[in-house]
Amino acid sequence: MRRIAVIGMGAMGSAVAKALLSSGAEIVTYLEGRSSGTRERAAAVGIREVDLTALVKAKIILSIVPPSQAIAVADLVATAMRASQSPAIFIDCNAISPQTMGSVAQAFDNTNAKVLDGCIIGGPPTANLGPRFYLSGDAEEIVPILVEYGLDARALDSDIGAASALKMCYAGINKGLIGLGTSMLLAAAKNGADKALMAELSESQSQLVAKFAKGIPDMYPKAYRWIAEMDEIAAFLGADDPAADIFAGMAGVFQRLATDRTGNSEIATTLSQMLAERPEGSVNRYDALSNGNLDEGTKGLEPIPSARGSQDKVDLESELEEGLEDSFPASDPISATVTSIPGSTRT
Repeated sequence: MRRIAVIGMGAMGSAVAKALLSSGAEIVTYLEGRSSGTRERAAAVGIREVDLTALVKAKIILSIVPPSQAIAVADLVATAMRASQSPAIFIDCNAISPQTMGSVAQAFDNTNAKVLDGCIIGGPPTANLGPRFYLSGDAEEIVPILVEYGLDARALDSDIGAASALKMCYAGINKGLIGLGTSMLLAAAKNGADKALMAELSESQSQLVAKFAKGIPDMYPKAYRWIAEMDEIAAFLGADDPAADIFAGMAGVFQRLATDRTGNSEIATTLSQMLAERPEGSVNRYDALSNGNLDEGTKGLEPIPSARGSQDKVDLESELEEGLEDSFPASDPISATVTSIPGSTRT
């Protein structure tokens, strides 16, 4: 039985620890200074608490904490490893920029530790589905061990920093889209355009509405954690990239939602009501039409009346005849396998 330490007993950390435990690993954690809720969460899944001296004797140490705590955790573990000269493998799995990951790795100077850069994409593991762990920095030997104990782990053929960059880019798209949607829905509500916006989105962007309907409410309890993540993305892009300002702004959006949650949740209520009141059964007419289904492309929709209403069907038939393809099919799902994904460098 291999001992694996998991630092961070939040929703992700505790679920990962439980998955590893159920696959036969011995799991330990360090909970000094943590809340009673965190301790109860760890105990509920059968994770054993140990002190730092015992923790660094583990073969592998996974750090799964909020981005703002990543360096502090690395410093704490490195100090203990320096004293014991433990040869453990420390894997930072946090949503941090490559720059911050460099500071994490630097904390382990003058130790016998092997440091790997990791990122987690996806939600906490469940009985049938788990997130993907991407590792960079000479991770080929470690990935099979994690796979053996139930994780979908994949090695990037790149140095430390690549996995963090992957997380920044993916989160920038995925969570950035949630932040963008949140901002525009609130702006519509503030200016009396909420019903019209939801009707139009439901008619022309049904897949986007479906994402918002799930992703925005799911974000409410996580907003406080996403603030630092947006700051990390801004730092990753750098001051010379104008897009960095976008993510600095997104940090403010999630700060607003986090503050709202500690108050009367007025903002969350507004958003949830908008998403709940969207027209039911709407389909993306362009998706249906591009697949040759005129009936599905025009039924079940309740657009805002306009001068174009009587001409709408004629226009859409013409678009179909001209071979209009106005949507992008979803990419094929990727199977959970051990892979080595080549990286690239830019000079």
